[in-house]
Amino acid sequence: MKLIRHGAAGDEKPGLVDAKGGLRDLSGSLRDIAGPALSRQGLDRLAMIDPETLPLLPAGTRLGPCVGGTRNIVAIGLNYADHAAETGAAIPSEPIVFNKAPSCLGGANDPVILPKGSAKTDWEVELAVVIGARASYVHANEALDYVAGACIMNDLSEREYQYERGGTWTKGKGCPTFGPLGPWLVTLDEIPDLKKLSLSLDLNGRRQQTGSTATMVFDVAQLVAYVSHFMMLEPGDIITTGTPPGVGLGMKPPRFLKPDDEMVLRIDGLGEQRQTVIAFDDWTAKVAAGEPTN
Repeated sequence: MKLIRHGAAGDEKPGLVDAKGGLRDLSGSLRDIAGPALSRQGLDRLAMIDPETLPLLPAGTRLGPCVGGTRNIVAIGLNYADHAAETGAAIPSEPIVFNKAPSCLGGANDPVILPKGSAKTDWEVELAVVIGARASYVHANEALDYVAGACIMNDLSEREYQYERGGTWTKGKGCPTFGPLGPWLVTLDEIPDLKKLSLSLDLNGRRQQTGSTATMVFDVAQLVAYVSHFMMLEPGDIITTGTPPGVGLGMKPPRFLKPDDEMVLRIDGLGEQRQTVIAFDDWTAKVAAGEPTN
């Protein structure tokens, strides 16, 4: 299944994608793509619904983050050997773990707002997985039993905040709009192999990132197991698993996002994201004027 959340920001409703690519409304059958709906039993119940019986959503419907109720976003750094090489970093012997604020989540096609005064905001296409059942001290050979599905995340990063302001990476990772998620959550039965997915990111029509999950240092099962030994993972939590090479930081000279830049992100079988970059002051002016912001 491909599950979606649609509607205005903060008021999203559940839905799914039918076999022809149509977007269907699930709100008559389900409160949200969250909590118990993400369990194995919850997903099995959703799979029994005939999409043709559900209302079609109108063209242009906004898609929000594809999962609700997220309390924790765990991100993994330098998890692609070729990305570590482009940054001059050693391949980690254990996963590098940091957090993104849940308030950074946005829809796959929502604008990305440059933080006030930012000069070094960067892009990162990533495979993200959504937890479907409480996980604590799980083993890698059972870890995927705790995963509801996978999706695309743009792990946007303000590099000055991340590297030049002291402390942890987290302060450069959790700004508003720094976590576009979706467009949909794809259940694992529709993904032949999480270890063989191609990823890409285009900036203004030019390819910047090309990679494959085959070059991940730690695979999804290893990451879920590892993180579960340091914190309790709950349904709706997200682990975003690192990025392949081609980020702006690694360019010579570095190239960071500017207003009106457009990013297009793709992962095999998980759909496409498309975001336009907007300056903080322009965004606040839109809000003050009551103009549409999605």
